[in-house]
Parts: sequence; C-alpha cells; structure tokens
Amino acid sequence: MKLPTLIGSLLATAVLAGFGYGCATSPADLAAQAKIARADAEKIALAQVAGGTVKEGELEKEKGKLVWSFDIATPGTQNITEILVDAVTGVIVAKEIET
Repeated sequence: MKLPTLIGSLLATAVLAGFGYGCATSPADLAAQAKIARADAEKIALAQVAGGTVKEGELEKEKGKLVWSFDIATPGTQNITEILVDAVTGVIVAKEIET
C-alpha cells in the first residue's frame, strides 16, 4: 500500500472513531438521568411566557447541566423565548428572548 493511501486510511479511521466517541451520551442515557418529566418541565417553562406555546423542546446537556430546552412562541410577536429548565431540580437555568 502506498504511503499517501495508508495515511488517508488512518486519518479516516481516526475521524470515524472520534464521531463515535462524541456520541457516548445517547438520548436514552439523558432521559435516564432526568428526574423531571418533560410535561412537568414544560409547565414550568410555559409559566414564564404568558399565553405562550411550545414550538420545540428537547433534553440536552448545556452549560454543564442536564436541561429541558424549550422554544416558546410569544403571542402577538415573532419573538421566541428559550427557556432552560434543570432536568434534575426543575429550576429555571436560563431565559433568553430571540427576536
């Protein structure tokens, strides 16, 4: 095997191995760690935006914490409020309005 081909193969293998390593925490793993159910976290988040509706929600690791992240549409505007609810304690971690 020629040296450039060998190097290319080794690099490709290393890249693919790195992708597998980065996905070590699956959605099922995250769900097993959550103490707050999605429905409860959604209620907590919706209480922060009067009349809001959830457009998207997911469980994720952000800022070193396991959080439920919700994008909530604000009535009468095009604004979206992103609310992060700690998936272990139920405490609001962050609230940001995106225009």
